[in-house]
Amino acid sequence: MKMIWILALKELRDGLRNRWIASAILLLATLAIVLSLMGSAPTGSVKVSALDITVINLASLSVYLIPLIALMLSFDALVGEFERGTMLLLLTYPVTRWQVIMGKFAGHVLILFIAIFAGYGLALLFMVVMSGGDFAGWQAYFTMMTSSLLLGAVFVALGYLVSVLVKERATAIGSAMGLWLIFVVLYDLLLFGALLLDKQQVIGQKLFSTLMLISPTDSYRILNLSMSEGVSQSAGIAGIASNAGMSTELLLSVMLLWVIIPLTTTLYLFQRREL
Repeated sequence: MKMIWILALKELRDGLRNRWIASAILLLATLAIVLSLMGSAPTGSVKVSALDITVINLASLSVYLIPLIALMLSFDALVGEFERGTMLLLLTYPVTRWQVIMGKFAGHVLILFIAIFAGYGLALLFMVVMSGGDFAGWQAYFTMMTSSLLLGAVFVALGYLVSVLVKERATAIGSAMGLWLIFVVLYDLLLFGALLLDKQQVIGQKLFSTLMLISPTDSYRILNLSMSEGVSQSAGIAGIASNAGMSTELLLSVMLLWVIIPLTTTLYLFQRREL
């Protein structure tokens, strides 16, 4: 664990030196503050707070932005080391291959943690001050930040899988962008396109819910838009997730699997790769 922590701190220092963390904090905080200025509005019998509305907007934005940041952090984590010739040097130290992967993963997740909780946290403080100390909706906002970190961890793990499979850094960045397009844009387009073409209604609610759960980005969206009464009422999906059997535990489990499976596959492939 000591070696993993040393490698994690190295990735953190690299993030500080390359201004990744400062840039991400500034970007996330600015976007969150801008979106928070939309204010609050009543929806039916439920009073929707400014934080509830911001959760909806940020969840919609984060599903594009957080995976992109995570992939940019991780796509060359391994292939970049091989291209620079530093991987062989690193492995001459008393460190095993699995420690290299887990150390880098811990470091990149730590970078995301600082960026998300500092960026979105600053926006939270701004909203509380502007509302005169009103903390209504803070639970949904905190859950959104935590699930955003989990979403980032998913795409860090996917970025590592790309990085261990390819031989060149240029191929890695192209593959990472392809993954982003598939999970963030194309999958939902194909899913809803199939639903529109399904004149015989072969795709029922249960199958459609299962197909949505396959995607970590959809699990993230559903989790954040159904977590509280104010958010779900304002988003117009009150009761839909529970009726479809999409509990919070199930959604979190799906996202955790999207971390574990790519990361485990990366560990296996890296152990077998020749230096």
